[in-house]
Amino acid sequence: MAEVAKKKAAIVVTATKDRNVSYEKIRNIGIIAHIDAGKTTTTERLLFETGRTYKQGSVDEGTTVTDWMAQERERGITIVSAAITAFWDLKEDSSVEAGHYRINLIDTPGHIDFTAEVERSLRVLDGAVMVFDGRTGVESQSETVWRQADKYKVPRICVLNKLNLIGADFEGSIKSIRERLRANAAPVIIPIGQEHEHRGVVNLLTMKALTFKEISDHALTEEEIPDELLDMAKKYRAELIEKVSEFDDEALNAYLEGKEPDINILKRAIRKGVISGKFFPVFGGDNRTAESQLLLDGVVEFLPSPIDLPPVEGIDTKTNESVTRERKNEAPLSALAFKVTTDPHVGRLVYVRVYSGTLKAGQEVYNSTKQKGERIGKLVLLHADQRELIEEAYAGEIVAVVGVKETSTGDTLCEIGHSIVLESISFPEPVISLAIEPATKSDQEKMGLALGKLSDEDPTFRIKSNLETGQTIISGMGELQLEVLVDRMKSEFNVEATTGAPQVAYKETIKKIGQGEGKYIRQTGGRGQYGHCLLRLEPLGRGEGFEFKSEIKGGAIPQEYISPIEKGIKEKMENGVMAGFPMVDLRAIVYDGSFHEVDSSEIAFKIAGSMALEDAFKKSDPILLEPIMKVEVFTPGEYMGDVIGDLSSKRAQISGSEEKGGETVIYAVAPLSELSGYATKLRSLTQGRARAFVEPSHYEEVPSHIAAQVVEKSGKVEMPRG
Repeated sequence: MAEVAKKKAAIVVTATKDRNVSYEKIRNIGIIAHIDAGKTTTTERLLFETGRTYKQGSVDEGTTVTDWMAQERERGITIVSAAITAFWDLKEDSSVEAGHYRINLIDTPGHIDFTAEVERSLRVLDGAVMVFDGRTGVESQSETVWRQADKYKVPRICVLNKLNLIGADFEGSIKSIRERLRANAAPVIIPIGQEHEHRGVVNLLTMKALTFKEISDHALTEEEIPDELLDMAKKYRAELIEKVSEFDDEALNAYLEGKEPDINILKRAIRKGVISGKFFPVFGGDNRTAESQLLLDGVVEFLPSPIDLPPVEGIDTKTNESVTRERKNEAPLSALAFKVTTDPHVGRLVYVRVYSGTLKAGQEVYNSTKQKGERIGKLVLLHADQRELIEEAYAGEIVAVVGVKETSTGDTLCEIGHSIVLESISFPEPVISLAIEPATKSDQEKMGLALGKLSDEDPTFRIKSNLETGQTIISGMGELQLEVLVDRMKSEFNVEATTGAPQVAYKETIKKIGQGEGKYIRQTGGRGQYGHCLLRLEPLGRGEGFEFKSEIKGGAIPQEYISPIEKGIKEKMENGVMAGFPMVDLRAIVYDGSFHEVDSSEIAFKIAGSMALEDAFKKSDPILLEPIMKVEVFTPGEYMGDVIGDLSSKRAQISGSEEKGGETVIYAVAPLSELSGYATKLRSLTQGRARAFVEPSHYEEVPSHIAAQVVEKSGKVEMPRG
């Protein structure tokens, strides 16, 4: 504790009473999970326990704090991540000092269509609470968000929720975490009773039982562990000590000597294991109850503060070398913009995580990603849909900025003269698209404005114009995402629009090397246009994107025309050759050509590059790629044969099945093009008793007979092979 006190003395604290918290008493955490595992309900109880709310909201009744959008309350799901600040008093010293802790909490969506919200939240968080449905354990989206957390090295606490419901399986869920996620996990809290008999938990750290009588109880009653659970509690406690002793020398010495470690030493070992990303403590129970008090203690005791993590790393834009920033107010400013929203009252809001230095209202800062200056208008502290104006934001805080015009998701803001670019945020490619048209001429201009603002907010939402049909095409991660965005256009921007049927986001690519020529010559009396290039296309591996190289030697094409050739190629790639879909996974090499001293121009070479790409593409064995989805179907056992038969008819590959929570889970992969309306079909097959979870997996080649149908439907002529 002396070390903690020493650190504290050197720390500048915030000015207002509620924000008067030192670095080590801040926790930036997210609630992440598969859809319907209980994230928002968990968040509601945490807010209730911290006194942030005086009544626990309900998802079913549409009264939750963090699900504040009309679309969220109507559908009963989280669509956008919501940030809120709460405070929790740790009663006694343990692995950390007792006292008043500030928890900046982000509730994230669970539906795969809104995975960008999870991705960008995890990028800026210091820790996460991973919620699992205690009946089924690890589900498809659980794996996805777990991988996202691994990607950004986010320490996690695991929570097995809903152990009060029929089908609860505490031990089976623990096993699924260890096997499917390959996680070094062990319980610290185990349930007393499951399903309707659930009435409390056993704290393996104190070896005491904590019970409640009613869900609404504010307090837990401490008791001795029931006799029937004592052996189980001892077994899990021994397992816990064995797993975490390696993270702390004192705990290891006690373990090797066969002694019980002191409770604070044990908590310290758990904390070290969690912060290192090598251990994941598991809490089990019903998150609607006062058991959530133990989870709040766990958040404070085991998850890191900003200064528990190493200095933030980035690239110096002047030297292009790696640099670091200490996570302190005294260091130069570095902050990452991770979200953009449009607020009807204050306009464009940019959410930022301040890693080092301070950010002040009215301050001039530098956007090192776009290399442009910005001025901070106002600073806002976030409380879901409520805003609180502040004058200054400090290292470790998550705030919103009003007034910046150029800054978008993934950009770095830093101090002028101390340039640094932090790691940005990567997002998955859209897999589905549809045509959208304004209902009336008066909606035309408004629609363009609305779409622009919505795409600014959501990096997975893309807009493009089809030059041949004149249509506007919007693309995203799924039908639900696009449906919600069109709904928001109407409710928030007063734009009426009609949409076509959803279309699969196919891609075009090649299977072999091919060469092509582009020659653009126009003579109109005065100065003409002349551009000529020869291009070689080479296939790349799946997901490798696009590469451009120049092998021009001896000045066959002047250097100033190489970049226009690349631009022409990239523009042509956007709308494809076979069926109008974007081209991917190829390398374009310009290796020869010619120019005219007078008539050559950038535009002529840009057109020549486009022509050369089309010519070479036709000679490179072009193919279509289609998105393949990972499918998990939960069904009563008696419908298993019908479900598998139906999936097989959709070109699905069944990878296996298992029993979970009284249901049969079928695992498969299937082309997205075959899954239109699948949820409705599944309900009719199983009398409404089965449910499916679908998420993007990868791209694969479309069978030739189906590719021919797609090309024919697009109105393009079938491309010759070879």
